[in-house]
Amino acid sequence: MEEQAQLTEKESLDLIAQMIRKAKSSFHESGTSAILWGSVVALAGLINFAEENWNFSIGFDIWLIVLAALIPQIFISVKERKNRKAIAHDSTFMNAIWLVYGISIFALLFYFNIVPWMTDREIKEAGNELLIRNIHTGSLEHFTPNIFSHFSLLLILYAIPTLATGLGFKFRPMLLGGILCYVFFVTSCFTSTKWDMGLNGLAGIFNWLVPGLILRGRYLKGKSC
Repeated sequence: MEEQAQLTEKESLDLIAQMIRKAKSSFHESGTSAILWGSVVALAGLINFAEENWNFSIGFDIWLIVLAALIPQIFISVKERKNRKAIAHDSTFMNAIWLVYGISIFALLFYFNIVPWMTDREIKEAGNELLIRNIHTGSLEHFTPNIFSHFSLLLILYAIPTLATGLGFKFRPMLLGGILCYVFFVTSCFTSTKWDMGLNGLAGIFNWLVPGLILRGRYLKGKSC
């Protein structure tokens, strides 16, 4: 009886350890947020690329939809928090990473828009002006400073939370998506801004949209069971 009791206790501990390992090696979220952000970034990047490549305009800055996506994201976060019965320590840590990522990306977008304007203002206040000469006509025009290849910096930022999530939860689609973002970054250093926009669109697809769809499929399958 004692040997049977010890064996049962050992089996119980093994079962608990196995469950913990399975929980750590999987990332069971609904995938809704990843699908949302993957869709808007992919749409913005690809439409922006199309505008530059085929010389047309949709009439507004398509990247504004990324800002607009904050509204549904708030509702998604509130709903998922209500439905989640318990939050593991590692999930809390990952949520913090994504929160910092969200703050950082909007800080970077703010930097892209404000710094060129402030630089131009400081140059004018010093009594100077930047001019650019057209090599074909020889005419001079005012040149507003800008941050070159800023879409490349966004690709680096995209990779950080995705790669951290992929490594932390051993979720291969996000691991590969994060690595692919760094590949896109290196590529963007040798391409024009137009192609950088297209690479941002592809990053949205492979970094978030595809992993999000996989997560959504797992979530729905687990919910039905």
